[in-house]
Amino acid sequence: MKRRTLSTAIAFAAATALLLTACGGGDDGSTDSDEITGAGRQSEQPSESAEPGAQEEDKPDGVDLSLPADLKLVFDWDKPKDKNEAAAMDDAANYVRAIYHGIDNRSTDDAALVAYSKGQGLKYGQTQIDARLDGGWTATGTRRHYQATTRSTPAGDTVEVAFCVDSTKFYSKEVKTGKVHRGTPSLSDFDYFKIIMVKMPTSDGLWQASEVYVEGKAAKCQ
Repeated sequence: MKRRTLSTAIAFAAATALLLTACGGGDDGSTDSDEITGAGRQSEQPSESAEPGAQEEDKPDGVDLSLPADLKLVFDWDKPKDKNEAAAMDDAANYVRAIYHGIDNRSTDDAALVAYSKGQGLKYGQTQIDARLDGGWTATGTRRHYQATTRSTPAGDTVEVAFCVDSTKFYSKEVKTGKVHRGTPSLSDFDYFKIIMVKMPTSDGLWQASEVYVEGKAAKCQ
């Protein structure tokens, strides 16, 4: 289903200089936060996602989020009852897809990433892509996202989407040779993400990842 059209201005305005941070394993050195950063006063507590629902192919017109057949991103979570939080959650998933589409497309300026992120969120995605480009890697296998919660500001235009990631069946693959590197599953395969999603006022319902916080070796996600 096509929900909205992305203007050229929105698609390319977020192209900024790359800020290099540590990459790999989900632990990028970002600090965790109990507040929705840059959003003013937050709602009292995160609300558990309530109603089950399939993830929709809901994206701006002309933005490709396709992934290779051997790469699966599973979003095993329920949608919140709040419409804004549900839309923000959908586009948080699209942001994750966009990063891996950029890795597969071998481009840090991939249109999907530019569509679904801005500011530090864009830089984080570019850093993740750039690390794989430099190493000659891509990804294969299944990456599972689960235990999602959401909370929003009183105005409802900023939503924190938090979730666990299980990468025990997600592997690095050499682009040139196709060789897959499988490690021994460990705590390093579990990460806890908080993505700050901001509603774009100039588009019909598009949410962009503005900030990303990652807790690596997240025991609470095992």
